[in-house]
Amino acid sequence: MADDWRHGGFGLYIHWPFCAAKCPYCDFNSHVTSQIDFDRWQTAYLAELDRTGAETAGRVLNSVYFGGGTPSLMPPGLVGAILERLPDHWRLANDLEITLEANPSSVEAERFAGYRAAGVNRVSLGVQALNDADLRALGRLHDVEQALRALDVAKSTFERVNFDLIYARQHQSLADWQAELARALAFGPDHLSLYQLTIEDGTAFGDRFRRGKLPGLPDEDIAADMYFATQELCEAAGLPAYEVSNHAKPGQESRHNLIYWRGGDYLGIGPGAHGRITHNGTRYATETELSPARWLDLVAQNGTGETLRDALSRKDHAGEYLMMSLRTLEGTDLARITALGEEIKQSKINELCEIGLLLKDGHMLRATHEGRAVLNQIIAALLPE
Repeated sequence: MADDWRHGGFGLYIHWPFCAAKCPYCDFNSHVTSQIDFDRWQTAYLAELDRTGAETAGRVLNSVYFGGGTPSLMPPGLVGAILERLPDHWRLANDLEITLEANPSSVEAERFAGYRAAGVNRVSLGVQALNDADLRALGRLHDVEQALRALDVAKSTFERVNFDLIYARQHQSLADWQAELARALAFGPDHLSLYQLTIEDGTAFGDRFRRGKLPGLPDEDIAADMYFATQELCEAAGLPAYEVSNHAKPGQESRHNLIYWRGGDYLGIGPGAHGRITHNGTRYATETELSPARWLDLVAQNGTGETLRDALSRKDHAGEYLMMSLRTLEGTDLARITALGEEIKQSKINELCEIGLLLKDGHMLRATHEGRAVLNQIIAALLPE
């Protein structure tokens, strides 16, 4: 267990908790405010880098991800200060991936050039829809024209660009989604993240749904048809799904997200950030304070914004790895699960293989196209406890 994380690598997640507006479907830890003390935030981030860096000194850092919130609202100088601190604690991989999330409404060519100069080499744009009416319904602050301009700026500035779309939206038909996805693929992207709209508790959409005020959501059969159409269109365009919701040309996969899905270690810094970190043979789940103001206070007063460090049992670790890795095209290495001291019943694997939901090739276990559409049920069958 001490070295299991090396199979996945080591990454750093930085959470920026602020947005210009809160989207009604979003359940991320994001906040709207008009006053931000950037100097104080920089001091706190650097202090957390020093604290976590001391615990993981000398590791090879494979990826950095600025998520949010809307990290493209961060001053480039703040991003640069964070990135300049990294070599003090870790050896940087030759192919270090540094991703920054951006919303089209906050994209400015000058700001993007600043991020590039600071070291960012990949950007992920939250386009979400290529339809102005749906963008308004999703609470987005940009229109399609702005999204396309932002995409042009991103592609002219960064080596690698991803953009997100949400499907199974209100009043969206299968034909609507097929046409929209075909338009997205016509831009020649190297990577697309394509998510089915989910209605989460604690969001504005969740409240409307409970009150019967969210009409026109596709039923499960139509949503499933949209999922399978997504796989077909993307594969035909040379962007197969390397994970349930993520499609890329070979070699353009998100290295940071692969750390999650392959069971690697990652530090979570910032309000509400989660992490997984291995120390002295034990893997820990970490959490941080959700409130931005309280997180800043904790870092300043206690020297850490971390609020939880929970040791994971081998069973928990193996279960997490199975749940995450089965989402990917490469699948689950059963030898790793065995090395963690756990076993999955062969009879259950055989049963799921026989009905076409899983494929077993040596010690690798993969979900089929049909299986990836019902992963939650597969995982429940493999991990009944």
